[in-house]
Amino acid sequence: MTDLTVLLQSINAFVWGPPLLALLVGTGIYLTLRLGIMQIRRLPMALSLVFSRDKGHQNEGDVSPFAALCTALSATIGTGNIVGVATAIAAGGPGALFWMWIAAFFGMATKYSECLLAVKYRVKDANGQMTGGPMVYLERGLGSRLLARMFALFGILVAFFGIGTFAQVNAIKDAAQLTFGIPSWGTAAVLTTLVTMVTLGGIRSIARVAERVVPFMAAFYLGASLIVLMLNLGQVPAAVSLIVESAFNPSAAFGGAAGMSVLMVMRSGIARGVFSNESGLGSAPIAAAAARTDSCVRQGLIAMTGTFFDTIVICSMTGIVLVMTGVWNDGALAGAAMTNTAFALGMGGMGPQVVTVGLMFFAFTTILGWNYYGERCTTYLFGVKGILPYRLIYIGLVAIGAFVHLDLIWLLADIVNGLMAVPNLIGLLGLSGVVVAETRAYFAAREAERTAEADSAALPQER
Repeated sequence: MTDLTVLLQSINAFVWGPPLLALLVGTGIYLTLRLGIMQIRRLPMALSLVFSRDKGHQNEGDVSPFAALCTALSATIGTGNIVGVATAIAAGGPGALFWMWIAAFFGMATKYSECLLAVKYRVKDANGQMTGGPMVYLERGLGSRLLARMFALFGILVAFFGIGTFAQVNAIKDAAQLTFGIPSWGTAAVLTTLVTMVTLGGIRSIARVAERVVPFMAAFYLGASLIVLMLNLGQVPAAVSLIVESAFNPSAAFGGAAGMSVLMVMRSGIARGVFSNESGLGSAPIAAAAARTDSCVRQGLIAMTGTFFDTIVICSMTGIVLVMTGVWNDGALAGAAMTNTAFALGMGGMGPQVVTVGLMFFAFTTILGWNYYGERCTTYLFGVKGILPYRLIYIGLVAIGAFVHLDLIWLLADIVNGLMAVPNLIGLLGLSGVVVAETRAYFAAREAERTAEADSAALPQER
């Protein structure tokens, strides 16, 4: 096991080296500039679209635009928001949270672009369901079947061995065992049963669950986090100051961050940030492609808010609580145990229960969302005949996920995440002109409509 861990650590260090970090952040910066800092200028509009009444029911697609967003959020709001933030700060100090913010800011432009392309180039499979995402726009837009197949293969591996199964199941098992004393086999049995019941129904079943659970679980966890922050309000400014200062000067943080370079802190924050919000990874576009919508730009705007909610809002709550309570510097704590301890210190005896319940909801919905992602990648490679075997294998991996070592889980997740991101980022750079053209055309049409309405309203007065 030690030799395998060392090998995976070496592979992980290579995959997540400076070239990939530069490609991830660089792509986000490039798209941000080409789109005119859309994540600031268009965020209010994007948020209004999320909460507006669904008008896409007569358009092509499998689920409503909001359900598509909830499906994507079900996959992104997971252990990365609780366990992943703790892992990042334990490894890179408080400054890692700052680099998660930076990655998320530029990642919003990346998420917008990849989801726009997913809707523009989507196709129907033999069952009449929408198939879209990087594997489709890499082939139909960029003209590279090789990159498309690489992405689909890596997508299946991420679903099987990365974000989709092991990381989520293991995190639920740890939290349930620590807080409620539930044995590993009990967690495995319950999760396997629930996942089987939902995933065999396909995207519509997954979306129905996501639409109901995601808003509730996010509000529940945010409410608990706000209680902790309000109860300890005087310590929040110092925690935020330490986060920002140690991002550029790791020695400003005590204990675990001593001796670290800024690059190490950046790597920890960006890698864990990508694990959390999945911007650039190419996963969310697969859900976006299922939306009933007649506008790829509109769905791109809705999808962009996913990164905002995931990292700028939820991960920030977790990270500030961890830094504020000082548990990040306790070498005896890791993952869910660290976050449990932070909430226990912040709000008393109910803290661990809050974290455990939140983690269970987050991780369970992530399992559902990634089942769909892997299924669409399987459909692209093998056709609809591969769906049932894929689902059975996925359910089997969920069943054994509670018995896999945590360190190996995170290493595997990081490695396959990086491999999945590479072909997608190449596609985004190659198709950036399409993204810009579609965006300009959409907003030009909106402006023309507003001008026509204004002129029409003025006509009676002129008469």
